[in-house]
Amino acid sequence: MNILSGFADISLAQLVVVAGVALFASVVGGLAGYGGGALMPLVLVPLIGAEPVVPIIAISSIFTNLSRFAAYLRYADRRRAGIVISAAALTTVLGAYGYTRLTNAGAALVIGVMLISSVPLRRLLKRHDVKIGDTGLAAGAVGYGVVVGGTSGSGVILLSLLMASGLEGAAVIATDAVISVVTSIIKISVFGLAGVVTAQVLAFALLIGAIALPGTFLAKTFVERMPVHIHTAILDVVVIAGGVMMISGAVRHLL
Repeated sequence: MNILSGFADISLAQLVVVAGVALFASVVGGLAGYGGGALMPLVLVPLIGAEPVVPIIAISSIFTNLSRFAAYLRYADRRRAGIVISAAALTTVLGAYGYTRLTNAGAALVIGVMLISSVPLRRLLKRHDVKIGDTGLAAGAVGYGVVVGGTSGSGVILLSLLMASGLEGAAVIATDAVISVVTSIIKISVFGLAGVVTAQVLAFALLIGAIALPGTFLAKTFVERMPVHIHTAILDVVVIAGGVMMISGAVRHLL
């Protein structure tokens, strides 16, 4: 497989835009623990369509989450990570398999709906300050597995579960990174067996993953300086707008 052939019909200017968004998304992800999976579809879907987006993000997220884990290694809660991984493994497989059965328009609809719903969901969970134990964490992880397997931008669900279980600060980001690496490997395995990991998917995933590595450590440098509520508000607006555009494009395609 010639990976460079995956950039066929993609101009240098477009690759620069993808790289720039990947760097920005990795900084946001390093600060907030989510954002990469929500931001990258906004630039990838117009270039290559919706179908390859989730496989691309699944592969590239291994790079970003490994670097995030390395940056916050001592804060990871391995026990809670083990609970979530055990409970979400099977449903992640089911979600990923379901995604491989979607058309381009169907994939755009799924991603768009997830992006839009992630904003009010995050705000709702934060407002009610939900608290859960290990059983509740495992039950929530079962549902999370379905969502993470077949969409991008679902990181907010995992973060909410971890915070509700009692984690906070860097422990949330580090534990999220451990879980995300494992779920990404599960998704990639399903996508590989389904034949959707093409040269194009690998090319964009490696580009995004490589560019995003320094962004995570840059975020760690400024994590105590940047007001989280500011970039969170901006991210909410961008994510909702992107979700609306994807859904409207899918609807136009179907009509």
